[in-house]
Amino acid sequence: MMALDEIEMANEASPGGTAAKAGARVAQTMRAWVLDGPGELRLAEKPVPQPAAAEVLVRIGATAVCGTDLEVVSRGAPALVRGGLPFNQNFTPGHEYMGTVAKLGAGVDEFAVGDRVAVEVHAGCGRCERCREGMYTACLNYGMNYPGHDKGHRANGFTTDGGFAEYAVNHVNTLVRVPQAMSDEEATLIVTAGTATYGLDVLGGLIAGQSLAVIGPGAIGLMAVGVAKALGAAPVILIGTQRDRGRLDIGRRFGADEIVTVEEGDPVDAVRRITRGRGVDFAMECSGAPKAVNQAAYMVSRGGRICLAAFAHEPVLVDVAHLVSNNIYVFGIRGEGRSATRRAAALMAERRFPAKLVHTHTFPLDEVPTAIRYAAERVEDAIKVVVKI
Repeated sequence: MMALDEIEMANEASPGGTAAKAGARVAQTMRAWVLDGPGELRLAEKPVPQPAAAEVLVRIGATAVCGTDLEVVSRGAPALVRGGLPFNQNFTPGHEYMGTVAKLGAGVDEFAVGDRVAVEVHAGCGRCERCREGMYTACLNYGMNYPGHDKGHRANGFTTDGGFAEYAVNHVNTLVRVPQAMSDEEATLIVTAGTATYGLDVLGGLIAGQSLAVIGPGAIGLMAVGVAKALGAAPVILIGTQRDRGRLDIGRRFGADEIVTVEEGDPVDAVRRITRGRGVDFAMECSGAPKAVNQAAYMVSRGGRICLAAFAHEPVLVDVAHLVSNNIYVFGIRGEGRSATRRAAALMAERRFPAKLVHTHTFPLDEVPTAIRYAAERVEDAIKVVVKI
């Protein structure tokens, strides 16, 4: 396997990066985890993918385990590979990764070999109505990227191979530069912060002086607190359970003005009390708990907005009459749209919130199943588990 310093030496040895652009000395095969049946991961050897036009080959440095990875590995959805579930299709999961540009595809001059980058998940098809509106995470050709049905959409770790491997190919539109001072582990969190930023974006974007309730102190919830405070929101109320005590403490360090635990009383009453009966301007639901959506509906004020950023495992009941009579807006988001990762990366580079506190555990590539177990079972109160490659 070619080391990073070897890649950089190859680039320096050729003016304009000519040798590097040709992929000189890049390995032909790589180690990658493959999803067989539900919950069955296997370490395999796969060919190193080759970048096409407007793409780069990324030598992966670290990949974080996301809650959605747990869904993909155990249930399949929302991954969609060759028109079906991702099982037994030689598919490599993992989507929150960073690395170093190792090779450039045709026409790429936005990046150079050796650049450190983090990645967004979605590269929309660029041809459907949603992509033309800038809503590439809602691409109408999602999953259409295989022979006979290739409309150009890519979502690494969902419809195309992801980051539990040594290399991956990414479209230049999905790349975000990583500051040299930022560690590999922290850089994997840019995607998580980007999701939180996207959620706040759809809620209104300019939230200085406005109030926010965040339900669920997982990685996205904690990042939502940090980004909201960086943007001037006040008060920011973080809601969790007694089991989340350690995470709630981290939430205070992210800037949460108030902490609410559901065992100590009705969280809706607590939010109303804190806001003197008015309710919050915005609520961000990051827990996926069955009651949380309806609780969010009663937490926000008239004309308030709710963002749903978590996958619920079953249909939930919501008081629609309350939503309608109080002119409450509900938004669902997927991923980190509207180039939110770039804004999140800028905030993290400026140390506007202590993002690295979310990273709790690190495992090598050989131990991906252990990393996933730690994340799924919250072993040792794991929040963000990172695989260092």
